[in-house]
Amino acid sequence: MKVLPEPIVFEWDKGNLDKNLKKHNVSNQETEEVFFNKPFIVYEDKKHSLSEQRFQALGKTNKIRKLFLSFAIRKDRIRIISVRDMNKKERRRYEKIKTSTQV
Repeated sequence: MKVLPEPIVFEWDKGNLDKNLKKHNVSNQETEEVFFNKPFIVYEDKKHSLSEQRFQALGKTNKIRKLFLSFAIRKDRIRIISVRDMNKKERRRYEKIKTSTQV
């Protein structure tokens, strides 16, 4: 399933520009890094996709910080809704998938 637009372009809501930094200590730059590092695991968030299609993702930053993201795609731009450190269950899932996809 192809989800991400090409090229990858981000759209940041001016009202929430520093929300994830203040709430979860995750910068916008760190958030964007996750989209370019492997493995990057994306799945549809059907529970929160009432007015628009939303996605959740697990990935890592350039400094190997493991993050959980929630995002939408609007007009071929990625719009971050929320980002935080992965919880224990998400880290286990990520590691399991990471291990199974290594060659």
